[in-house]
Parts: sequence; C-alpha cells; structure tokens
Amino acid sequence: MLITVAFSKEHIMTTAIAGPTLADFIAAREVVSAVAQETPIEESRYLSGILGLEVVLKCENLQRTGAYKIRGAYNRMSKLSPDERARGVVAASAGNHAQGVALAAQELGIQATIFMPMGVALPKLLATRDYGAEVVLLGPTFTESLAAAKEFAEKTGAVFIPPYDHADVVAGQGTVGLEIFEQVTDVETVIVPIGGGGLISGVASAMKQRAAENGRTIRIIGVQSTNAAAYPPSLRAGEPTTIEMKPTIADGIAVARPGTLNFAIIKDTVDEVVTVSDDDIARALVMLLERAKLVVEPAGAVGVAAILAEKIDAIGKTVVVLSGGNIDPMVMERVIARGLVTTGRYMSMRIPLPDRPGQLAKISEILADQNANVVEVTHTRHGTDLQITQVELEIHIETRGPDHAAQVLKALRAEGYEPRVNF
Repeated sequence: MLITVAFSKEHIMTTAIAGPTLADFIAAREVVSAVAQETPIEESRYLSGILGLEVVLKCENLQRTGAYKIRGAYNRMSKLSPDERARGVVAASAGNHAQGVALAAQELGIQATIFMPMGVALPKLLATRDYGAEVVLLGPTFTESLAAAKEFAEKTGAVFIPPYDHADVVAGQGTVGLEIFEQVTDVETVIVPIGGGGLISGVASAMKQRAAENGRTIRIIGVQSTNAAAYPPSLRAGEPTTIEMKPTIADGIAVARPGTLNFAIIKDTVDEVVTVSDDDIARALVMLLERAKLVVEPAGAVGVAAILAEKIDAIGKTVVVLSGGNIDPMVMERVIARGLVTTGRYMSMRIPLPDRPGQLAKISEILADQNANVVEVTHTRHGTDLQITQVELEIHIETRGPDHAAQVLKALRAEGYEPRVNF
C-alpha cells in the first residue's frame, strides 16, 4: 500500500503547516534537553548497499526510557500549571508513552496513573512502575485503555496526557527532527514509523520548516504495520478513519485511528506512507541485531523493514528513525526465530519413512553431508495420512540461507525421500 503526496520547493516555502511553528519546536528542544539525550547517528553500510544510497540510523532506541516518547510527554507536562500538577496526570499506553509519562512525572514531582493493556510487555510494565507511576491493567488493546484513562481524567480531575494528539506532544517529538537536521546536514530523506502519528508529524513538520528556511526540500516517508495501517485509508478519504486492526508484533504503533492534529500535519508534510508485514519486521530485527548490533522493538524497526522489503523510494542521504528498543526478551526470542525462518536459515519439514530400522540414521547422514545442523526431531507413527507401514519424521534444521535449504531438500529427494516443508 503506497500513498504519495508530491511537494515542490515553492509549495513548501509558501504553504503554512498546521500545528507547532518552528519557534515552538526550537523552544521544545530547550525544554526537553533537561531530560532527553541527543541520541546517536549510526551508519549502516548493509542498508546502504540495499537501498543504493547512503543510509544512517537515528537511534532513539538508545534514548532514556528506551524510546522517543519522553520528549513529547515532558514537553507537555512542563507546561502544566501548579493546580494541574497537584491534580496529577493520567495516560494510556502499550508501553513507551507510559514510561515517558512516568519518568516526566517523576522529574516534575507529579503523581501519574497509567492505564495499560493486559498483554503489555513485562519490561515496559515493570519500568513504568519503577518510575513511580501507578499502573492499571485494563482491556486487550490500547483502545480500551485509552477510553478508561479519559474516563479516569473526567472523574478525578487528573490531566490527561495524550500519546500523540496534542500540539505540545508533537512539538516535543519534533525535537528528533531538529537533531537529525543538525547531525546529518546533507539529509534528503527521512523514514519514520507511524502509529497515531505523533512522532512523524513532529519530525516532518520541524524538518520541512527548517529546510524551507534554507531553500531545501526533504522527503519524509512514513511506515506502518500492514495489520494496523490507519493512515493509507485515512489519506484516501481525506480525514481520519477508524480501521479494524489485526494482531501485529509492532504493538507500539498499533493504533486504529489517526490523531486529528497529527493527520492534519501529516497530509501536508509526509510524502509517502508504506506498509510492512510482520515477517518483514522480523527480518529487520534480526538484521539490526546481526549487522548493527542494536536491540530494537518491532515498532521501532519498521523503517528498516521497509528498506529490506524494497518499499522505499528515497532520494539522497537517508535517515531511518529507530523509534524504540523496549522489547520483551520472550517476544524477541519468537521474533528472532521467525526472522530466521523468513530469511531461509531455519527450516521445518516432515518426511514419511518406511517403518524399519536404520532410516533415522540414513536421514541424519544425508543432513550431515549437507552441513545442516539438526535442532529438533520428532518421530511418530500416528499421522492420519501415513500408511500402516510408514512412520513420519518431523525435523527442524538450521541452514545458511535459501540456497542451502534448497540444496538439503534436493539431496533428500535424490535418495528417494519426499520431504514436505512446514516453514
């Protein structure tokens, strides 16, 4: 799915952008610098080779709390009056916004209550509590938690801190864009994850306004999970549209409806929105671990996934924002396994065998000759599609990629076996 919005230099120079002004972003940077660090830029030769352009990574996964969210939360909460601070704040989040609000509240001496989905990653839950916030687990998705947080605000008078749909939040997140502009002075394309739109609306607006001052143009590309992509239909409709989401490993950007302010900014400043599958994301996480030595959560890796899936139409030097690194180790284990499967480095197959001695040894010999490492073996006589004189061997092996996997299958078939690949 691809949505394209074309911009000329004249359009950028003369069209006012909704939301915060460049002065607002600059002021936010001064505020946010009290708690957020300027995250590093890392070159990626591997991604540069794939894209055919120089690619660098903006590592917000190395930010305090493990994500960019502290920027917007702190900027918004720093503007609260003494009376509002005394009433406390409330927020809803699948994890990163929760930690940002909790840390900002701790720094500013404000009591925070955070509503989180029941299935939130354990590291995000524990970190939010460690920052001193009271956590309420409610509902299967962010949507239910968000509704509960807003109801709590109405009943108690606590100030609701939105995860993306507020000018102060957008201004705080846009400080990422100001940093990129200074760290990568010749940047021409920026790739940013999209959930509700807080990060990309801030980055796109700040960078387009800064570029306009210098008579430059910058291309902004947003990336969503295919299973939670509310922006493509919204951009086609010309207004925020609610979608029915499907499960995705990129829970940090699983938002059913764009933010109102965010959408208004994005439709004027973002040049493309593309989507990536969970398998694409899994491959990206494995690549980032192996090639860049970076731990990134699924939502934070969608920009890299889009490059690997060859969905990016970039120009010039390209920056990919890694928006967060808060991944549950248990999820990481499953995602890495999936990533190995999708890159052809892990294969499961079933092989019908004659029910007589020596067959398992023969299969093992063939695999050893092909230098395939056996991970797991299951031997059964109970398959419904087996003949009475047959058994079935389910075997999981590690390979060196698709060509090696094909070589293994060819060797087995050459010996008269009929392997059926599960994945």
